[in-house]
Amino acid sequence: MPQLSVAQRSKIRRLSQPKELAPDEEGGELNIVPFLDIVMNILIFVLATVAVTFTSTIETVPPAAGGSGVRAKTEDDALNLTVFIVKDGFSLKAAAGNVAPGCSGIGAGVSIPLKGNRYDFPALTSCAARLKASNSAYADEETVAISANNGTEYQLIIQVIDALRKTPDGKGELFGKVNFSVPK
Repeated sequence: MPQLSVAQRSKIRRLSQPKELAPDEEGGELNIVPFLDIVMNILIFVLATVAVTFTSTIETVPPAAGGSGVRAKTEDDALNLTVFIVKDGFSLKAAAGNVAPGCSGIGAGVSIPLKGNRYDFPALTSCAARLKASNSAYADEETVAISANNGTEYQLIIQVIDALRKTPDGKGELFGKVNFSVPK
């Protein structure tokens, strides 16, 4: 290998020496303050424009798997009221059997037919109250079952629950607990 000249060795020494960086060439810290300002402004905007929704819950008991029903054991002197939401109105069934049209006793048919093209919720409330008042053994009963087809609107189910919850005068509680049953 040939010998390096003095000039070559001097250049290698000079290039291999660490250099002091100029103030504008320093690898200083990243300034993230402007980025944080933008993030905070976006966060405040999102929090200020979020719509606050209030939800309410209705305690219910879902039907048992296998179609065995929701009640493990029923009393002999219980009303066991079930409201079926059908396209023609409401069909009610109690422990004694199907409730006749007009809520006038036991019999087949739609208990509370549509009023025009709308469901008759006041009639449902008064029929349920009449059934509950028909026997003193039913006075303490607070559970009702609701059954609806797959296409039934959610709002309709909530309106049925509301109609069955309060007495016709609106001052007392009719059925406070709602169970859902599966139509067979």
